[in-house]
Amino acid sequence: MPGPSGASTSYQHDEPDYYERSDSSDASVSDYEEDASSTSEEVSDAADEDEDALGADEARTEAAIEGDFDRLVQNIREGGAASGPGLLSKDWDFDLEEKEAEFRDDLRAASGVGRAKGKKKRGRRAGPVLSQQVKALIGEGNQAYVDNDLAGAMRVMQEVIRIEPRAASAWSVLAQCHADRGEPQRALQLRIMGAHLLHDAEEWERLARQSLEMGHDKEALYCFGKVTSLDPTNVNALWDRATLAKSTGELRTARNAFLTLLKRLPHNLTVLDELRPVLIELSELPLCAQLFADAFAYYHGAFPGGSGVDPFAADVGAAEVPGGGFGALHLLVLADLHNTLGAHAAAVHAIRRGCRWLQGRAAQRFWDACEDDREFDGAEGRPRAEGEMPPGTYPLDVNARHRLAIARIKMGDIEEGKRHANIILAQEVVEYAPLFAEIADAYYEREMYAEAGHIYEILGADAGTSSLHVILQAAACRRMIGNLDESAEMYEHVIAADPTHNEAKMKLAEIYEILGNPRRALDLVLQVIDSRKRRSRQDASGEGTPDPSGTLLFEDKARGKGKAAQAKPANRLTHAQLRELEAQQERETAASFRRVRELWPRMLAGETEAEREWLVEAEKLVESFRETRNLFLASRQLGFRGMFPRSSRKQITEQSEDSMASRLQLEIGLEGSSRKIKSEGTKGERLNAFRTISFDDWLRLFMQYAFLLTKRGQYDHAQEILRHILFSNAYQGSSDKDTIHLTLMACSIHARKFNVVVDSARKLVSAHQFNNEPLRVLLASLGSGLQATDAFLVSTLSKHLLRELKVADAVVKNRDAVRWNTTLKRYGLPGGSSKADEGDDALDDEPVGTKDDSTGAGAFVPTKDNPISVALYGQLCLASRSYQSALFYLLHAYDYCPHDPMICLCLAIASFGRAMQRQADNRHHLVAQGTAFLSQYRKLRGADDVDMDEVEYNFGRAFHQLGLYTHAVRHYERVLEMAEARLKTGSQAYGLAREAAYNLSQIYVTTGATPLAQELYRRWLSI
Repeated sequence: MPGPSGASTSYQHDEPDYYERSDSSDASVSDYEEDASSTSEEVSDAADEDEDALGADEARTEAAIEGDFDRLVQNIREGGAASGPGLLSKDWDFDLEEKEAEFRDDLRAASGVGRAKGKKKRGRRAGPVLSQQVKALIGEGNQAYVDNDLAGAMRVMQEVIRIEPRAASAWSVLAQCHADRGEPQRALQLRIMGAHLLHDAEEWERLARQSLEMGHDKEALYCFGKVTSLDPTNVNALWDRATLAKSTGELRTARNAFLTLLKRLPHNLTVLDELRPVLIELSELPLCAQLFADAFAYYHGAFPGGSGVDPFAADVGAAEVPGGGFGALHLLVLADLHNTLGAHAAAVHAIRRGCRWLQGRAAQRFWDACEDDREFDGAEGRPRAEGEMPPGTYPLDVNARHRLAIARIKMGDIEEGKRHANIILAQEVVEYAPLFAEIADAYYEREMYAEAGHIYEILGADAGTSSLHVILQAAACRRMIGNLDESAEMYEHVIAADPTHNEAKMKLAEIYEILGNPRRALDLVLQVIDSRKRRSRQDASGEGTPDPSGTLLFEDKARGKGKAAQAKPANRLTHAQLRELEAQQERETAASFRRVRELWPRMLAGETEAEREWLVEAEKLVESFRETRNLFLASRQLGFRGMFPRSSRKQITEQSEDSMASRLQLEIGLEGSSRKIKSEGTKGERLNAFRTISFDDWLRLFMQYAFLLTKRGQYDHAQEILRHILFSNAYQGSSDKDTIHLTLMACSIHARKFNVVVDSARKLVSAHQFNNEPLRVLLASLGSGLQATDAFLVSTLSKHLLRELKVADAVVKNRDAVRWNTTLKRYGLPGGSSKADEGDDALDDEPVGTKDDSTGAGAFVPTKDNPISVALYGQLCLASRSYQSALFYLLHAYDYCPHDPMICLCLAIASFGRAMQRQADNRHHLVAQGTAFLSQYRKLRGADDVDMDEVEYNFGRAFHQLGLYTHAVRHYERVLEMAEARLKTGSQAYGLAREAAYNLSQIYVTTGATPLAQELYRRWLSI
């Protein structure tokens, strides 16, 4: 345990009352103080009384633990069968809510009075007196376990537990039986039950560690609670319990456990740092401030020189640290707590006194007589009247000065606060943006709108520091100082960036009303009202989500109550109202799409305002599409059949004539949707439009929206949208899926998320079996670079390509060796999994095709070997430096296509690479083989003079790898000569000149020709 584990308890002193010290401990302390001169006999009597109190506390603790055991056994009996295997068939439900009495006992026991001296380790309890029947059964169960009859032993021990649940040996044997059967969770469960009968702190701690190892945090927390109740002096268990409770969200438990630790280790900074966020989350800021103030007072008194060895440091002979551990960061925390609580004078005092102490000037207490902060004035100083103390000009950290500025401004000392604020505002805004914002907020609270507005404008001018809060505050400042037009422009900017920001709309409406523009104000107010109504409907129709948490022993009691607990909707819309609402949304969608079409050319031309407005309108359309449930049904293969598809059964008769009349009037009046509504009545008919917009236009909109989001750095949102529409029943066609996957790949390439590129490419390869184009798309998408190479080498891709390779080879050699998979609509080897690999290439959903799904008739089947797929897998082996495997596959590709220069080049690289490995036993043969393939590559590739620099570079690179620098230099120089010749003709094509120059410079540096390398740097490698 860092910090508290190595701490000493010799630093205890009088504790404040926030530790909830018990009355009995207070009385004992006061008795000791009043009877300091008592005789040794009286002291002995007091010790005996403490020992009696200790025994009473232990008895209460053991009684509480046994009470928990009785409650658990009762729950088991009430929940199921009383005997047999059903007794242990359910997970038991522990109540994790900590009892306040238990914590008070912990705190009382941790006070140290009569506890530390002569404490003997308690042994295990003998348990209740067992009847002869129970003893006989236990003996029978033990004999069955010795005979390795686990089933018999378990049956007998369960019967013992039914008769006498407090028989600890029965729980132990039963737990061991489950452990021997490979059921560690059930064994842990039983051991926890048995531990209630032993009252052994070490056993509880062992179970807590075991629960942590198995990932059962709540059980571990429960066990640690028993450890601390039985042995409050176990500091390590207290720390583990506190940190575990904090990590699992049990903040109240963590708070009490940390306070118990502080009782034993007063002012331990490690404990305070862990406790601080817990208290802030629980809104106990006064307690947090008191703890840090007491710690500051302690360290200030213990280390008056401003530095020293941390008293809680575990290392012997540790170096001195500022403040003995209570450094500038803790001082800032204390000041922030005081400022948050409104104790600004205390914050000023803490900063001034603390910084003076850390600087080794604690003796200069005369500065406390100054009401201002002249002690830390900057170089510019301040005007000084006659007889006043001169400024100290001592250094002060920017963060500490910021706390002083905030405190001074909020307490009304404006001039002093401005003095500090101006020093902070002279810093770089990007580096100290949070400090700038807090100073501006302090000015705003003091109604100093001009000063606050100036700082907000500084923050808003930089994209890295601007935010909606900054712009809203700047607009509010402009309004308060009378610049209504400028304030309206700022609010309009906020609404354009976030159309759902109702607060900005209401503020802008108020300004419009002041400026005499009520129509625009009314429009904004109606938008806000409509937004709130939609939110209310969504809240009313929202269903509670069950809490998935809960582990082996701890599950929510509210789970499994059935359908009776589900509330029915209070106000359900009629069919006519639903149609009316859909008609309104259809009109709004059509208007938004018309606006998108108008803005599209200007957006593509790069106009900023047009792009921003296009994004706003497109976002509304995209979200309306994604929120429509009828577009994302489970039966996606049926396609989209409209918002109100008719059932195959006879329609239900309308309940009232009024609702029928409303529906007919709506259908007659809706010009844009009447034909669509009629088409919805045909059973099984698919529609190619949604809200008067064709699905092709919707897809084009999704693509362009994803592209713009990716360009703006919002790739994650773009990826989420594209992956979501893959599940829409409107885009289940093969061409639509290919388009979405290609769009996702394009966005991922721009964001350099090559793992997503590989994943989408695998989907294309799976959808187009035995087709080379998806493989070419994969290679073109990865390009070059370390990230692309890592994505190319991912194991899922190599497994997928090898599987495809095996299927293709089997199809060519023996058509009957493969089987048509009716689920995935593709060929596979017999006995293979219907899923391609674990979490691998299973298609997003059922493919849609025209071929015979049962036999695969009409599907393309290769009749000869494909060199591309074999060469691609060989290149993958080559990139992973598996040269021997690469040679195997590349030689097969060479047999299929001997006139391909790329295959020859890859074979040469693989041969040279294998020759350089220690496992190679025929190096010279491999080098000769590589040279032969390299020559063949030159013969096939060098027919065109344009490609000669590539050939020369590859030859130079090969000789460079083999250590034949003379030959490598000659080929590299030829590449440079070709580049020089092209540049003289006015061409800007460098070709491979820079790569050749870099490699050539490495040879020159290695051989000591540094001047030649520098010349290459200046000519080819300089900007």
